[in-house]
Amino acid sequence: MLDVVYRLGSARAREVLGGIPDPPSYSAVRATLQIMVAKGLLRKRREGRNDVYTPARTPLQASRAALKQLVRTFFGGSAVDAAAALFDASDAKLSDADHARLRALIDAARREGR
Repeated sequence: MLDVVYRLGSARAREVLGGIPDPPSYSAVRATLQIMVAKGLLRKRREGRNDVYTPARTPLQASRAALKQLVRTFFGGSAVDAAAALFDASDAKLSDADHARLRALIDAARREGR
């Protein structure tokens, strides 16, 4: 549902319902959107008889917050364990450029004391 709102920029519940495959009921969509507002993921404004939902964060902010929560929940807060799981789960081959970028990120984190 959040993906639909990000893709459209703003959306009413009916638009969210129409934008997801195999959607739940309209009331379930509305209830979930309300939960997302309460959690600070979406903002809500009234337009006529409809509530219009917009993202409360940029996609980058939202993805970083979700990733932090995922690392806390499934990897006990360990970025190393999360990264190792990504490498183990991925069938993709890393290019030399990918390796260089990862090395640069690790070096920068080391310099910053992270």
